[in-house]
Amino acid sequence: MTRPISKVAPAWWDYTTLDPEILEDAARLEADDLLQLARPGFQVSFYDTLEEFYLAEALEYIDAWRQATPDRPAGICGPIGPTEQLPLVARIVNALGLKLHDAHFWGMDEWVENGQPVPITHPLSFARADMELCFNRIDPALRMPAANLHFPTGDLEAYSRSFDQVRCVVMQGGQGEVKHWAFNDPPRRIPPYEDAPPPPEVYRALKTRVVDLHPMTVIQNARTSGGGYVAAVPIQAATVGPHETWKAEKVSIWHAGAHDNPFGLRLTTLMISKRIVDTAVPMSLLADHPNVHFHFYRRGIGTVQAEMH
Repeated sequence: MTRPISKVAPAWWDYTTLDPEILEDAARLEADDLLQLARPGFQVSFYDTLEEFYLAEALEYIDAWRQATPDRPAGICGPIGPTEQLPLVARIVNALGLKLHDAHFWGMDEWVENGQPVPITHPLSFARADMELCFNRIDPALRMPAANLHFPTGDLEAYSRSFDQVRCVVMQGGQGEVKHWAFNDPPRRIPPYEDAPPPPEVYRALKTRVVDLHPMTVIQNARTSGGGYVAAVPIQAATVGPHETWKAEKVSIWHAGAHDNPFGLRLTTLMISKRIVDTAVPMSLLADHPNVHFHFYRRGIGTVQAEMH
């Protein structure tokens, strides 16, 4: 049967091209149903306050870094979005006196303009946000060496190889409205994938790369990071790929309810739980990762029903 055309971007694949029965099943889920969708290899947790939510997210950094040794360096791959955990990370490191000399950090992605990653001076630079919100706030005596900070801003092959050289304890992220982690967006609807999106094994092989961003992603980032100023948001980014993601021992996704909507949170939870893998919903590929953990701020789960405002 022919797949539907996207309702939001006809030249692209996205979740609106799924079988309507999947969409209807997701829309019917109540908040507590999400807890019941946990299974071996897929954990689901709720947090009742934002303070508890972001503290738990920050502690993932600490847990990963405490495992680093001179003989076996270790680290975490982290997002921009959410960012509220980053100042907490720096505060905890300083309070504990935790030396990060053998610890590593990977930034997940960076904007690209004119074929090049934006410089750290760019107002929307993700590397700039990481440095200003976290790493520059850590006591200089405790900081990791600059060589242990990995951003996808230069040699992307070298960035990719670093996941073979250093143990990635956890890859942390959020979920965008187009159902991505990092900027692993759905692909364009172009040959040879006009009638169906790429098979999962093709998408899974994608490495760190420069990607074209789905229009939904551009609009979301204008809303969340630029006051709605769409013209200022780049339409390309460099992003960590599924190839590197599967080298992380754990994938940890944090849903505060700010970056995706109640329906989206339900859809990806359902698809991962039931192992419904479709590259029009990139997050669904995590159904095949052996250790995935979804974290929800309970009030951010919301409801899926018609409301007039």
